[in-house]
Amino acid sequence: MFDKLDDLLSRFEEIMNELNEPDVASHQERFRKLMKEQSDLTPIVESYREYKKCRQDIADSLAMLEEENDEEMREMLKEELSGARKRVEELEQELKILLLPKDPNDDKNVIVEIRAGAGGDEAALFAAEIYRMYVHYAEGRRWKIETVEAEEIGIGGMKSVTFMITGAGAYSVMKYESGVHRVQRVPETESGGRIHTSTITVAVMPEAEDVDVQIDEKDIRIDVMRASGNGGQCVNTTDSAVRLTHYPTGIVVYSQTEKSQLQNKAKAFALLRAKLYDIECQKAHDAEAEARRSQIGTGDRSEKIRTYNFPQGRVTDHRINLTLYKLDKIMNGDIQEIIDACIAADQAAKLTKMGGE
Repeated sequence: MFDKLDDLLSRFEEIMNELNEPDVASHQERFRKLMKEQSDLTPIVESYREYKKCRQDIADSLAMLEEENDEEMREMLKEELSGARKRVEELEQELKILLLPKDPNDDKNVIVEIRAGAGGDEAALFAAEIYRMYVHYAEGRRWKIETVEAEEIGIGGMKSVTFMITGAGAYSVMKYESGVHRVQRVPETESGGRIHTSTITVAVMPEAEDVDVQIDEKDIRIDVMRASGNGGQCVNTTDSAVRLTHYPTGIVVYSQTEKSQLQNKAKAFALLRAKLYDIECQKAHDAEAEARRSQIGTGDRSEKIRTYNFPQGRVTDHRINLTLYKLDKIMNGDIQEIIDACIAADQAAKLTKMGGE
């Protein structure tokens, strides 16, 4: 591990030297790559430099202890030594995590697709609530949210909703939300007071660039039509909605949220690219079944990941056996504790796997 860290430290210093050259900014592509590499290496380098300093502090304290006769000074040195040793252990763990292979999609924006499952209108109502939960969470992180498509029902529910979240590292966080979310509660329409169980599915896909997915125009049918459902002035009076059909996969995507046909077309293509890229990612994961099983948040979308129990006010994440009794806060977007626990469990699983190799 430390040979690799020394190599990364040398590379970081090379990058800094290159960035200090007077003409580096005139080569935009090269400058962008260097800045990205510098950004990726900075947390590793900072932790490793602190680790080396702590190791040096330990060596210095041990040397001074051998020479020091004053008991009060010896006690102070022992305290410093104990603190440095504890910090070295913490930094070793931090460095192991920082050196874990990084998901190449982690820095990307995401497209999230929520669909009502079993439970009829109650599932559609819950889908709308989970959508609002993610909107509140994204707003709290100052991320940008754009709706691509929504199929609403009259009582305030959503059969489906697709939206894009734009923000630094969005996929690295939101990927843990993919899967089946289950709700247990008494529906407003239930006169007998019985608890019903309904489900929705959440799919989180990294936004794909043109370089990630090549789409042949011959494989696409583009239909334009008048938008349906609730809309403002112009939305329902012009042929602004766009539907794309991808012949090779049978994927159909639809966008109607913008007044402009061009904007809807751009959103529809972004969604189609994400879906095609997601298919390729899923194939890669299937080819590495063992690696996929060892990770949290990249599993099968048919997997039940979480239960929201309203009578008991609890939320349980089944992948990591975490139960929190703060349902109201979670439904209002306070999901960071769950995500942090998923990230920690994911890292622990990867570290265990690395240790066994």
